[in-house]
Amino acid sequence: MNINDIVLVTGSSSGMGKATATELAKTGATVVILCRNKKRGEQALIDIKKESGNDKVDLFICDLGNKASIRSFVAEFKKKYKKLNVLINNAGVIVPKRCETSDGFELQFGVNHLGPFLLTNLLLETIVDSAPARIINVASGAHKTGKIYFDDVNLKNNYNLIKAYAQSKLANILFTYELSEKLKASEVTVNCLHPGAVATEMGIDRKTGFGRAISRILKPFFLTPLQGASTAIYLASSEEVQGVTGKYFYKKKPIKSSKLSYDKETSKKLWKLSEELTDLT
Repeated sequence: MNINDIVLVTGSSSGMGKATATELAKTGATVVILCRNKKRGEQALIDIKKESGNDKVDLFICDLGNKASIRSFVAEFKKKYKKLNVLINNAGVIVPKRCETSDGFELQFGVNHLGPFLLTNLLLETIVDSAPARIINVASGAHKTGKIYFDDVNLKNNYNLIKAYAQSKLANILFTYELSEKLKASEVTVNCLHPGAVATEMGIDRKTGFGRAISRILKPFFLTPLQGASTAIYLASSEEVQGVTGKYFYKKKPIKSSKLSYDKETSKKLWKLSEELTDLT
């Protein structure tokens, strides 16, 4: 990574996203942070610039649960920047009860998978033109219990948190492998990772505070956001992974993901469905 590179990190207002953006800003690269909440984003912008000593940090506001918001952001980004060397799809949610995005998708599937899917595809031409370039998707070991419920992808029947989260994280990995295949003739690499169990605000309801007490109790047993971000930072910046694509990483090493994640029929079917749901077809 060099000072002329442009990096985009989603979900950068706190936790792993903020840690990732801060460390990559320390390299001197231009770092674009994508946040949903304007106030929290503005504070993150101040913090990242101060901690990294790099003024080339830029904030955009975007809701990854809203297709129009994603398209609007991409149009704004392309007006300002002509290249994108690294895209890190870090933003994610986990919610105890069933909620929907503004577009009517189950929240975890919508924000964790469909949002990054649409964002990446809309930025793809810019990324390919900027090659060598890297796309990094933050997945989770939770994908191992996941399956894609094609007959009820929005989980209107029999919703539970683990089932929804596992589906969205399996989708991240299927998307990674399928995209890496599509881009194998290019100089763009696509990898995903399991960050480990990280103490972030991801499972906390910011309106009600639900989950804060549990999070406080468990915090000493979890990784810090910076420790959790270490593999994403490595995949974004290390020369060791130049040219490595279509892999699932844990602790900076490629490991095997679940058997279902390698199923080509499932990945192609998910891609087609995702195109339809995000109006990409």
